[in-house]
Parts: sequence; C-alpha cells; structure tokens
Amino acid sequence: MADLFEDYRLGPGWDEMFVDPGLPRETYEALHATLQPLSSAELGVRADVLARAFLDQGITFALKGVERPFPLDIVPRIIAAEQWRTVEAGVAQRVRALEAFLADIYGAGQVLADGVVPRRIVVTSAHFHREAAGINPTNGVRIQVAGVDLIRDEQGTFRVLEDNVRVPSGVSYVMENRRAMAHVLPEVFAATRILPVESYPAQLLRALRAAAPNGVGDPTVVVLTPGVHNSAYFEHALLAREMGVELVEGRDLVCIGNEVAMRTTAGEKRVDVIYRRIDDEFLDPVHFRADSMLGVAGLLNAARAGRVTIANAVGNGVADDKLLYTYVPDLIRYYLGEEAILPNVETYRLEDPDVLGYVLDRLDRLVLKPVDGSGGAGIVIGSQATDAQLAELRTRVSHDPRGWIAQREVALSMVPTLIGNRLRARHVDLRPFAVNDGDKVWVLPGGLTRVALPEGALVVNSSQGGGSKDTWVLAGTASAATPVDDPPVLVAIPEPVEPVSVPAPRSPDPGPGLGPAVAQQQQQQQSARTVGEGAARMVGEEDGC
Repeated sequence: MADLFEDYRLGPGWDEMFVDPGLPRETYEALHATLQPLSSAELGVRADVLARAFLDQGITFALKGVERPFPLDIVPRIIAAEQWRTVEAGVAQRVRALEAFLADIYGAGQVLADGVVPRRIVVTSAHFHREAAGINPTNGVRIQVAGVDLIRDEQGTFRVLEDNVRVPSGVSYVMENRRAMAHVLPEVFAATRILPVESYPAQLLRALRAAAPNGVGDPTVVVLTPGVHNSAYFEHALLAREMGVELVEGRDLVCIGNEVAMRTTAGEKRVDVIYRRIDDEFLDPVHFRADSMLGVAGLLNAARAGRVTIANAVGNGVADDKLLYTYVPDLIRYYLGEEAILPNVETYRLEDPDVLGYVLDRLDRLVLKPVDGSGGAGIVIGSQATDAQLAELRTRVSHDPRGWIAQREVALSMVPTLIGNRLRARHVDLRPFAVNDGDKVWVLPGGLTRVALPEGALVVNSSQGGGSKDTWVLAGTASAATPVDDPPVLVAIPEPVEPVSVPAPRSPDPGPGLGPAVAQQQQQQQSARTVGEGAARMVGEEDGC
C-alpha cells in the first residue's frame, strides 16, 4: 500500500476507485487488494510486459504520422453491474432514436415539418448528403455500429458527450486490451466476475449479414479499408480476420450494372454487404470527390438499386453533428415517447443572438467545439486559452455561430493511472459500442476507456496523445435501467475547472516518394482527425479514437 498509494491524491474529478483517501469503492476492492501488496517496481515490470506484448503484436496507432504502440495502462477501469445497465439502456435508446431520425430526414422529413429540429440545422450540416436520399436499407438499419461517448461528471453521473454513427473506431483495442490484461493481472480475473468482450466480431457479422439485400440467402461481406496508411488499419484487419471475411481496398472492387464484385484469383465474386471504413467524401468518386482513389465508382447507385448494402449508411454524419446532439433528448421524446436515460452535457446553441452574446462574454469559462470536428481538433477550453486565442475564437464564433457549440467545463471522473513508477489520478471517458441488427441493439459490455495522460489534461483521445484502459463490467443479475431526467439545453455556468486547450494538428506532408492513393489515405487519416466521441475530448479517424 505504501509504495503505490501513500502519495496518491484525489483529483478535481469524481474518483472512481476511492470514496476517500485509502478507502476503495466496493467495485474496486478486489483490484485494490491485488495492487496493495505490490511494489512500484513489481507493477512496473508488469506494465513493461504489457507494453512489449502490444509492440510485438503490432497493436499500434498513428500519432502525427508516426506509428506507435497503443498505450494501455495497467490499472483497469471497473463499472458495477447496476451502473452498466443504465449505460446499456441509454446507449440503445439513443441508437433507436437516431435510426428513426435518419430514416425520417432522408425520407418524409416529418420531424422537420413538426419543428422538432429546425430544417436549417439539417440542411446546413456538412455531413447531410442529399445523395443518400432514396437509399432504403433492406432491414431499415442505417447505424449498424455506433460509438456513444460518455463521461462521468463531478457527481459520478454518466453523461453523453457526443454520438458517433458514421464509422466509429476503437473496438479492436477493447478486445486486445482484454487479452493483454488477462495475462498481467490473472489473480484479479480469478477473483472477479467480468463480462466478456470477445463476442463483438460475431455480433457485428450477424448485423452485417442481416443487412444484406433482399433475396440473398448467404451474403458475401467485406471490410473496405482506405489502406495500410490509415490510422485504424490494425482494426480493419483485425475485424476482417475475426469475422472471417475479406479485407479489401477500393481497387479490389468493381461496380458494373449496379452490381458490386470483388476481384479474386478465381474471377469476380459478387459482394452483398460492405462494412466500409472510408469517409463519405472518399467513398464514391461519381457522387463525391471525383479525385478519390480510395472508393468505388458507382457504389451509391448500386446501394440505391438495392443490390448492395453499405454499412454504416452514407449520410449518417448529420446525426452526430454536435449541434444536432443538443436535440437528441427531443428526438427520443418525439420518436420513442420516452425521456432520455443518459443526460447530455449542458450545451449552448449559438444561433440565438442572446445566447451567442452570453457565451462571447464568458469564453474564458466555457469549452467551444466546432460542430463537425473530430479527434480533439479545434477545441478551445477557455480557462487555459491565451488572450490571443480567445480573441481569435471570438472572431470565428461571431462569423459562424452555426459552426460551434459551447459547453460548460466538466471535471471528468478520474481513475488511478501508472505515471512513471507512481499511481496518479487521471481523467477518463468511455466509448461503448452498440451493434444494431434490426431486431435488437446490442451494447458491448465495457467499451473503450480513454485516459488523458498529462496531469490535468481533459483531452483523452489517442490522436491527441491519450492512452487507454481495459474496461471491466462486473457481472450481476439483470434488471431494468432507471431513466433520469434530461437537463435543459441552457444552464447557468459553474465555476471553471482546470482543462487544457488543444490546437488543431497540421496536415502531414505525404512526401515526394508517395503516390496519389497513399497521399489520399494519409489525407483521410488526417482530415478525420481534424474534422470526433469535450470538455473531455472529441473523436476522429473516421469517428476515431
């Protein structure tokens, strides 16, 4: 105890392991009992084994154009069964509401006619694509995979930070984290009932097969990747291998007569379902970027003709526009007749002149986020910004209030993290992954916990230098989750906390020796980071980690 915890200090956020200094919460008792007798040297040896295992297996993430081992902290994050039931129900509820919303806006548009969401919010979104109109999925599913980013606030309440329903990434690290942790902390696994995560590929494959076009009994599923230069290529390859399907690039596919086929050594083979890990803009040069070498010409026409299914669907990004996020509680009431189980972080819409003026007067106490941003890029956390940064922000927000939202600064919950040879409190968030097969929304128990490694930092996503933790959901008896009240959109501003400001990264130079396809792979990788999921972080790859 003395070696590891004697100088451990509770931070400004809600500490998930300790009620008081030295007094662990019930969910962490077994883990605390395991760590307590270890010396810092012994824990360091286990951490080194963990890091070497990731390096040897090639489990990496591209940071500023450089591949590095994905940083996994040795101290897991633990969630009690009853807490997880609320998360599970809340995530599934949001996915169902967003499914209904996407079907509506690319169809009848009744939600717009009824004024639940202003029409201008949808049509001015950078990710609303009219090209998606008329593409009706066979089983009605547009969101086969969702990643709903959560934080726990100062009282330990789970809140939604953002929704990611384009192409959310990070699930491969959930599976690999678990495999690695089972080897370095076997005594805790032996003493704790933890829900497994290895069924995710099977759940995903079932959802993809269920989305196959009508009349296809044994669909051919492929994973479409931008290529090896994409920051999440490891995940693309892992999921294809685990599902037992082909990993393909755009050059491996051809679309003729609204049929999509895969080139093989035995000739062309029809493809029925494409799990794409390519952004909309690069997916089909006929309808989007004409210079794209990553997608497949004619793919959208084939989808509109009902001959192939694209998962996730084109145009989903309008549902994770950060301004649309503020309307999700209203969408839940409108489509489902329910109150939101998981509340949002208190958020300001800036198109109202009075609200805009209120926010501009308090920039040094708020978090400003671009509505179409990802990967932590573009966030300005006012309490840590310079006068020059605030002045520039004031100008940008004043000229484009639709392009920004403002949120209060949230002191994210904290979990002990190995920093050097000592345990220190660090801020975390959580991305649960949901899979929708048309009959049920299944939520992977645990998800990806990201941790901000620098002291005091609140931006936790990997593209900004954050790490991860294995997320353990404790097994328990099933019961219904209890809904909670949703907060109003406009709220009083609390006292500021101590987060940091993160500048947008520069686009990398692809270098003189790289061809256009490689450059586009790098461009998508970078544009995704600069385009998730707050006060904690925002996400990018696609909707990356």
